[in-house]
Amino acid sequence: MTYAGVLANTAFRVLFTTRTLAVTADTVRIVALSVLVFAVTGSPLLAAVAYGISFLPQLIGGSLLGAVADLLPPRQLIALGYGVEFGSGLLLGLVDLPIWLSMTLVAAVSTVTPLVNGAVGRVVADVLDGESYVLGRSLLNLASSAAQLVGMAGAGAAVAVLGAQHAMLVTAGLHLVAAAWVWLRLPDLRVSPGERGALTALRRSLTGNRELLRDRTIRALILAQWLPPACVTAAESLIVPYVAARGLPTQTGGLLLACLPVGMMIGSLVIGRVVGPEQRRRLMVPMMAVVGLPLLGFAVADLPVEVCGALLVLAGVGFAYGLPIQQRFRDVVPTAGRGQAFGLLSTGLMTAQGISPAVAGALAGVVPVSHVIALCGVGAVLTALVFRLRAVDVAFQSRPAEKESSASRRE
Repeated sequence: MTYAGVLANTAFRVLFTTRTLAVTADTVRIVALSVLVFAVTGSPLLAAVAYGISFLPQLIGGSLLGAVADLLPPRQLIALGYGVEFGSGLLLGLVDLPIWLSMTLVAAVSTVTPLVNGAVGRVVADVLDGESYVLGRSLLNLASSAAQLVGMAGAGAAVAVLGAQHAMLVTAGLHLVAAAWVWLRLPDLRVSPGERGALTALRRSLTGNRELLRDRTIRALILAQWLPPACVTAAESLIVPYVAARGLPTQTGGLLLACLPVGMMIGSLVIGRVVGPEQRRRLMVPMMAVVGLPLLGFAVADLPVEVCGALLVLAGVGFAYGLPIQQRFRDVVPTAGRGQAFGLLSTGLMTAQGISPAVAGALAGVVPVSHVIALCGVGAVLTALVFRLRAVDVAFQSRPAEKESSASRRE
């Protein structure tokens, strides 16, 4: 199986392309909104809140409406989600809204994100399996990292040319293209017939999330995908203050922030395409530790900027640990509830990434920034150690259904 073979699948190809457009649009919006808020208020705190305003509200959508990803046809749901993003971007770009209303609008729209992510994850899991699924996840990781880089660069150019407010029109345009592409090109995959409605969605969401988190295997796989990224996001949020504390040029912060997604692209490419399934599994825990270990180097005083960049690239490479975990997660979650499972995974990840920078920022008020970054690395390494000692066997143990399937194949 090759990347070209995976991209030959029509449904995956459409989702790969449109998801890349959406991530690019989201990145542009995050940067533009933060710049706009700071320009109007002059408050670094409000600018930081604006930067992460779309993270925590996803907890509401994922917790209360996650089952919608399994109740509605994915083509309509994904297109609708991107359409809502288009509408909000158009409103932000054309109407001079008060800052509080702009931030409230972005927060409200973000509650739909887990439903879209759940539907995307469900379709990918349905149309790909085995090694093709690993390569598909690798491609999505590559696209997401590349889109973040393009989005950061594009946001800077859009703000410079159009201004912070009108830069929102760029995000609206990208989401419109994504919505139209999904509506016109994604195969109309149907969902199982059953009872629907708001109360049904709410009941199934609450019950489904509880059942997913009660399952020891699924819980271990979810936490393994939540905690290391949360630690790294916390460290990433301190890069600009770290640069300022050392008296380095302002643009250095942007360059260092770009190093992490570069490393993620390298890791996804190498581990996804070059390394085989068994080696991938053996490297899983060491790669998880690699996510945090390079951050320990930031505790060294006056570390050369080039070394800082190399450490962040290496930390990004470590994120490829998630490929075998994502494959295992796809295989063990209930098929009928895949949309909600992937929505819960996305919700928890965004929530953790929304909370961890605030915790790191508070800690940086009493501890040197460089030491806090190193402590974030310690947190990621400890997560890898606990996963190895307490959870890896649980997460990858054979389940009854798998044992029966294996026995039937031998017969």
